[in-house]
Amino acid sequence: MDGDDRLREEKIGGDRIYQGRILDFEVDRVRLPSGVEAEREVVRHKGAVVVLPLHENGRIELVRQYRYPPDEILIELPAGKLDPGERPGECAMRELAEETGWRAGEIHELGSFFTTPGFSDEVLHAFVATGLEPAPDVEPDPDEAIEIVTMTVEETLEACRDGRIRDSKTLATVLLAQLHGWI
Repeated sequence: MDGDDRLREEKIGGDRIYQGRILDFEVDRVRLPSGVEAEREVVRHKGAVVVLPLHENGRIELVRQYRYPPDEILIELPAGKLDPGERPGECAMRELAEETGWRAGEIHELGSFFTTPGFSDEVLHAFVATGLEPAPDVEPDPDEAIEIVTMTVEETLEACRDGRIRDSKTLATVLLAQLHGWI
């Protein structure tokens, strides 16, 4: 944030319409800097992580899974929501093992980003996982059907370019990993 409040909107009222396990939905009334009042529909989210599992040989572990809202099977990096009180790095390690069956020797923070700031406050914390070892003792989540997809860095970048990877958290994390020199 740059400290410039000239664009800031002021909340003057609102209602929580729905409170769920993963997110809440609110409808707020705001006053714009011009003085005009408007309505904002907001999805409140407790945050999540995304992990780029990088093997020493340059291969990346991704997952294929059906996503109900777009009604498509997507190729994504492993990811998941933060549990109450859980730190992002801990969540990244847990999600990596649950979704891919790999455990990280080291986890490296890439940064964080908003997923869809036009209507949600969800923040995703991105990581690279290295020193990967099998985690056969970890059980996958029972409510997820996931297939593991292993790609080279070049194949991953090409899948981002040609549209086979369309998931925003995966695209953003691949970019961050490139910018930080991991891939």
